[in-house]
Amino acid sequence: MSKKLFGTDGVRGLANTWPMTAEMALKLGAAAGRHFRTDGTNGHRVVIGKDTRLSGYMFENALTAGLTSTGMNVLLLGPTPTPAVGYLTQSMRADLGIMISASHNPHHDNGIKFFGPDGFKLSDEDEAAIEALLQEDIQPAQPMNIGRAKRVDDETGRYVENVKTTFPQDLSLSGLKIVLDCANGAAWRAAPLVLWELGAEVIPLGVAPNGFNINENCGSTHPETAAEAVIAHGADVALCLDGDADRIIVIDEKGQVADGDQIMALLATRWSEEGRLNKNTLVATVMSNLGLENYLSGKGIALHRSAVGDRHVVAAMRAEGYNLGGEQSGHIVMTDYGTTGDGLAAGLQFVAEMVRTGKPASALAKTFETVPQLLQNVRYEAGQDPLEKDVVKAAIADAESELAGKGRLLIRKSGTEPLIRVMAECTDAVMLERVVKGLCALIEDNL
Repeated sequence: MSKKLFGTDGVRGLANTWPMTAEMALKLGAAAGRHFRTDGTNGHRVVIGKDTRLSGYMFENALTAGLTSTGMNVLLLGPTPTPAVGYLTQSMRADLGIMISASHNPHHDNGIKFFGPDGFKLSDEDEAAIEALLQEDIQPAQPMNIGRAKRVDDETGRYVENVKTTFPQDLSLSGLKIVLDCANGAAWRAAPLVLWELGAEVIPLGVAPNGFNINENCGSTHPETAAEAVIAHGADVALCLDGDADRIIVIDEKGQVADGDQIMALLATRWSEEGRLNKNTLVATVMSNLGLENYLSGKGIALHRSAVGDRHVVAAMRAEGYNLGGEQSGHIVMTDYGTTGDGLAAGLQFVAEMVRTGKPASALAKTFETVPQLLQNVRYEAGQDPLEKDVVKAAIADAESELAGKGRLLIRKSGTEPLIRVMAECTDAVMLERVVKGLCALIEDNL
């Protein structure tokens, strides 16, 4: 069954505009409740977390109404990171976990992500089944079987203690000065606590959410804010999370940025040396830099490429038994420690390497030389599909032939925004810019 409502990471869109309306959230809650309440008893439970967007209140209440109407009991976590929802879904023996967040998007967007009872994001089959129920009259529970809702008060403490276990017991962050940018998002309380309890001097940024400033000139999508703070405070490193804290960007003591590819290269090398990297393989997406692939090959480490999206990374990891994967954007998935991307846990692995080796962040943040890469986006409207036009197809084929042996070309539609992403890599920077800009112009002309 094909999915139309769900994208690459749940349901996402502009708040109060289809599909992100209170009415749709209520129906989604009811459909999910009907799908997971399989035996008619009142023992089923759902945990719901959210980030700090103003619209989170609306969707939290609407989902709760839909879920309880079909007999599910709801545990409300309040603002909490996405990886905490994955962890607590499993820890609290819930049948379903829900995270209300649009991740790195601006405040006016929002989204709804679903987790199964094992703490992993729902399969395509489960999402399709929920979507199919939306086309039917969803049967409500009998009056005596309506579910209850309860607020969980210690969700931050539970996550703090869990993520601290990912940091080596014999190490301490004492003596390290760390800039921590929480993007005015879901980890604004938990993340500073973790670093402080592990001994670091913490310089917090993005810890004053007001419902509108999530990801605004801060966090992993705007690392320049933390880069300035590193220099100003003479800090050792900066860790930049996104709005729901499932991705991270690292900044060294010189203000230089290390993306997810560099972080994965560092961790894969260390884990391989220790014999901890399952099947000596790292999972990354088709967006990861060609330089990463070349570097890993030189180390005898295999690179398995998946489709874009952390859920596709996780699916590949689970299917083949790999334990480390991620995305260039900063999603780092370590299934030894969690079920989804966890920016803070990945950051702890990086600073642990600083402590273990005694090396500065700058010596660890540049593991390999990148092949020049250029990514540009073309916005399109519903109903438009310029990639299907013959003239565009022919231009793409010509570009691929020109890049052969020197790089690669990847063109795809975003799964979370109405954007066509044109990405190329090439050892010839002049050719790279000409190819990408030429294709973007042609696609725009054919909208």
